[in-house]
Amino acid sequence: MSKFLYGIDFGTTNSALSIYDEEKKEIIKTITVPSILYFLNEQKATEPLKYVVGEEAIAAYINEGMKGRFMKSVKRILPRSSFIETRIHNRKYTASDLVTLILKELKTKADEIIGYDCGKAIIGRPVFFDDDNTDKDALAQRRLMKAAENAGFTDFRFQFEPIGAAFAYEKTITKKEKVLVADLGGGTTDFTFLELDPDKVGSKNRRKDIIATGGIYIGGDSFDSAFMWEKGTPYFGKHTVYEAAPGKMLTVPVSLFANICSWEQMNFFNGLKVKNDMQNYYHFSKKDRKFKNLLTLTDNNLGYSVFQAIEKTKIDLSKGTRSQFFYSNMEIDIDEMITIDQYDTIINKDIQKISQYLDVFLSKYQIQPEHIDSLFLTGGTSLVSAVKNLFQTRFPNTPIHSGDNFISVAKGLAYSGYLFEEE
Repeated sequence: MSKFLYGIDFGTTNSALSIYDEEKKEIIKTITVPSILYFLNEQKATEPLKYVVGEEAIAAYINEGMKGRFMKSVKRILPRSSFIETRIHNRKYTASDLVTLILKELKTKADEIIGYDCGKAIIGRPVFFDDDNTDKDALAQRRLMKAAENAGFTDFRFQFEPIGAAFAYEKTITKKEKVLVADLGGGTTDFTFLELDPDKVGSKNRRKDIIATGGIYIGGDSFDSAFMWEKGTPYFGKHTVYEAAPGKMLTVPVSLFANICSWEQMNFFNGLKVKNDMQNYYHFSKKDRKFKNLLTLTDNNLGYSVFQAIEKTKIDLSKGTRSQFFYSNMEIDIDEMITIDQYDTIINKDIQKISQYLDVFLSKYQIQPEHIDSLFLTGGTSLVSAVKNLFQTRFPNTPIHSGDNFISVAKGLAYSGYLFEEE
């Protein structure tokens, strides 16, 4: 029987697993699933909770009329010490428990392909789960480790995701290169500067080839949140005024709208006090039509479908100069033309943060542009026009390459078997 190793890229938006045959030294299959969980609305108290993952989660969410518990961007809660657990149908789930379900889905699909229970894996992780905060980073690592164990992995190592991407790129080159890898995902932007050599593919010790690593907690989700804040929240009553006392008019707390811009904060609206407060704001705003949209959004768990519309706008604008931000559901109606200039302005703060971090990274490790033979961009967020423009402007004389933006990391992780040889 062949020996297999799994390379696993657990991502904020999508997750992928590459099956590597260690005897043939080749990847035989790569599986991808959206990093989405859905707990069905109809449950029996005496049975384990029924849930589905990935595309099936999206389908079930829609088929059940969006009444169950829908969870996206689970990776982002890993470094949050404030997140202890969430209750789903009165059952407790920790961050590790939620991640376990996605890892288990990938493992089950892969095990079916190779025909046995494979416990060996290289699991990717961002350079920093939450900027340069060592406590949060250590917490996220522990939680991810526990999730891997719970999912059935008995022998695994961790590898930085951009290093995985670099090893995937290394398979395509013909000569030695010093490469700056930028891995731009849903949650983080990670950089790695390393020396790649096609003659070293599969070598057991690559640590000395890795010159520098770093990262920042900004990614595609950050762009979506910024867009929701600027273009989405006005349709949900961000500027609603209510009568707090006779003759005293106040604006509804801005925190309500900050919480619909971030997936990991959607649970904020489950509390009884928040629900009561929102009903009061609605009543004392003389039943403001746009604020009613916020009640409809939160009561009917419509967040994902709104963010689908935002995602479509982002994708359209990565290919063209304008897109219709359109959403129509349960009397919530959004129909607004968005130009690429408007979109770039909305995400400019995040683009500038990435650029500033890149300055810090290059300066810290004394990397000059002339030291970089090529750039390799990967991750879905690398397709955003403003991101591509950033690198083209910063490195006008350096070749820029990209691979498969959604599976490069998983493939490269599968090529990282050398980690098992090190003490």
